Amino acid sequence: MASTPILIMSKPLISVALATHNEEKNLSMCLDSVKDWVDEIIIADGESTDQTISIAKKYDAKVIKTTNKANFHINKQIAMDEAKGLIVLQLDADEVVDKKMAKFIKEKAKEISTIEKKDSRDIKNYQPKAWNLRRRNFFLGRFLTKGGQYPDPVIRLYINGFARLPQKDVHEQMDVNGNIEFAKGHLLHYSNPSFTDYLRKFNTYTSFKAMQLKEEKIPFNAVSMIEYLLIKPISTFVSLYIRHKGFQDGLAGFVFALMSGIYWKISYLKLWELYERKN
Repeated sequence: MASTPILIMSKPLISVALATHNEEKNLSMCLDSVKDWVDEIIIADGESTDQTISIAKKYDAKVIKTTNKANFHINKQIAMDEAKGLIVLQLDADEVVDKKMAKFIKEKAKEISTIEKKDSRDIKNYQPKAWNLRRRNFFLGRFLTKGGQYPDPVIRLYINGFARLPQKDVHEQMDVNGNIEFAKGHLLHYSNPSFTDYLRKFNTYTSFKAMQLKEEKIPFNAVSMIEYLLIKPISTFVSLYIRHKGFQDGLAGFVFALMSGIYWKISYLKLWELYERKN
């Protein structure tokens, strides 16, 4: 009697890791940009109540159900920890990988795979260990080109095992054990397709910042009021709109700089609210 052959599953080459919460409007757009060339999709979902999980399963994604945390980078790391690929691409659900970047990632994965198959120990000597990805941010009907919003580099592509998120802030970069270079191509970031979407996220981010200020024991007094209600808002606006030439993006550039300054005011007022609740 012939023996049954043993099937040996090869190690995934490219993994995509995401954290989601109610992303039914964005998720298909994101996964459509990677589905044809990645080997696995890992999603850590934070208590979505819409169709996010159903959409994820249509793409054969592995879904890890967890809580919806204020610092969603904790959930990103959960997904990253589950990734088995030789290289990992960490995305947000509102990001799209353009064709030039997809080509770069596939070529880089093939190069690293060749080295790993020859001698896995050589990966330790390979550089870089991670790549900055340039982002084009969509705001009020256009991609911003100034105001500090381009190229907006984010470390999102790395050789598995050589990068982690600190999980301390929602705007942090990965800690990388090795060199970092720039990838070719762009991430198209549709985080704010409407001003309503922007305000929803603005509310989330200012609440998180208020909690950080409380943890830092920022006092609610005359000195801090001047700093957070006057100095920081004005300096932020001037920096983005004048120094970084946000005015070249027209109305979108003005509104972005204005709201970036107001961010400090709202965060500080929410800090006051946290102190009032305590009392």
